[in-house]
Parts: sequence; C-alpha cells; structure tokens
Amino acid sequence: MNPIRLTIPSIIENIRLVESFIENTQRELGISDDIYGNIMIAVTESVNNAIKHGNHNDITKNVNLTLYKDDHQLRFVVQDQGEGFDFDNLPDPTAPENILKPGGRGIFLMKNLSDEVNFNNNGSEVELLFYVD
Repeated sequence: MNPIRLTIPSIIENIRLVESFIENTQRELGISDDIYGNIMIAVTESVNNAIKHGNHNDITKNVNLTLYKDDHQLRFVVQDQGEGFDFDNLPDPTAPENILKPGGRGIFLMKNLSDEVNFNNNGSEVELLFYVD
C-alpha cells in the first residue's frame, strides 16, 4: 500500500483533521476496535506535541503525518519543523513530584499505547508502530 499523507499548519484546532484522518483509516483499512482507541490517542498526542513543542504553535510551520501499512503493522510518522528534543531525559510523569503536574504525559501515553515508539531526527520525527494481523 502506498503511504497516506496529511500535512497541517501548526494550529491546535487542526487536531480534528488528524482525528478524521484516523477515523477514515479505520474504515478503509478495517482496523479493529481493539487498537483503534490506542492509535487515536497516541497519534493525536504526537501531533499535539509537534504543534506545541516542536513548532511552538508557529502557523507558518507544518506538521506532516504519514501512514505506512504492511501485512503486520501500521506505522504512523509525525514530523515537525522544530529542533527536536532530548527524548532520553524526560521526567517520569508517574514520579510523586510530577503526579499533579498538568502536562508531561504525552510521550508516556505514546509509549504505553503503541507497540513501538522511535524518535528520529533529534526528536523532530516520531514513529509510532502498531502491530496488526
């Protein structure tokens, strides 16, 4: 299958376009309800981070979302136009000192809802893998 791409300006309201992209993908590819919710949360969280932290809500910068599918996996790649980040040294959102903080759970969620998460290009690209049969 050819990759499916979506490019959006860094406006937080564009998350709804990502949600529609995932809903359409579920219908077209017959993604099971078992992993649909995980995909929806992990991918929208990744795009949200790209808009806010990668592109700093700069509407002149875009976020690219690409879906690759093969027989055994769905691979969503989210790219921003930022400098990246130190993904190896993130605070643990489950640590007592961080429990009450309002943010800082996005990557934790991505890692727990995806089968695999990879950070490329210094963190300006996130790859989320979901295994399917």
